[in-house]
Amino acid sequence: MRICVRSRHRLRGLSALTLLLAASAPSHAQDAAPPVNARERAQAQGDAAMDRLERATAARKAEAETRGPTALPAPSEETRRRAFEGLRKRAPSPAMDARARTALDKGRQAMAAERDAMARRLGQALGLDAPDMEAVAGATVPPEAKGWVPVLFVSSSMPLTTLRTYAGQLERVGGVLAFRGMPGGLTKVAPMAKLSAEILRHDPGCEGPACAMRDVQLIVDPLIFRQHGVTRVPALAMVPGDPALPYCEREDDAPRAAHVIYGDAALSGLLEEYARLGGKQEVSDAQTRLQGR
Repeated sequence: MRICVRSRHRLRGLSALTLLLAASAPSHAQDAAPPVNARERAQAQGDAAMDRLERATAARKAEAETRGPTALPAPSEETRRRAFEGLRKRAPSPAMDARARTALDKGRQAMAAERDAMARRLGQALGLDAPDMEAVAGATVPPEAKGWVPVLFVSSSMPLTTLRTYAGQLERVGGVLAFRGMPGGLTKVAPMAKLSAEILRHDPGCEGPACAMRDVQLIVDPLIFRQHGVTRVPALAMVPGDPALPYCEREDDAPRAAHVIYGDAALSGLLEEYARLGGKQEVSDAQTRLQGR
């Protein structure tokens, strides 16, 4: 009996040891498995990507089969032949043909007219052709008739203080300072630009483009000197119209001043002398502005 009892206890111990070894076997086997290298991992990822691509391709193909064709089927030769035969057998329509030819002729004429007009405008813009005066007259509003404008004939050889004083007086009456030429000749603009800035600045000590300037027109015009026979300066003339018009817009027989007053005097004195010679109407507006009334 003792032997049997001991055998039973021994069997129970062996069974427990067997179960413990069985439970720990996967862990030992896993620990003992060799690690997977980079090539095998890349191969596995590539296989997975190919599987996904095959599934996506199959899905797109199934979707296309469900949606149906998206392009028009190519007509068969029989269908093309029947279509051309139908066109040849259509009933002729002389009226429709005449309308088509008329529309074609009108389109050609309109295209030719537009091409000629564009060529004329291009030539006028480049100065190769004379401008269309009728079109210009219809597109622009004629300027209002002006009265007499005081034009003071001066020279760059006059003292700068005198020129500045005249500029201040002419600003009040809307007058013009006229030079026969430019200092240094017509090919040199910089000296004239410098002189103009010195004459027109409110502050003689100011320098730069931000300086305040007087509202006085300053022109370089030898023709107006010749038209009025001005031989010495300063001189005053009451010119009708706009004496600052460009040469191309000025008529040869443009009206001129009735008198020319010479003398190194203030503008008020020159205006009084002009009125004394019979030009009271010409100088009345300028005298009123100069007196501030």
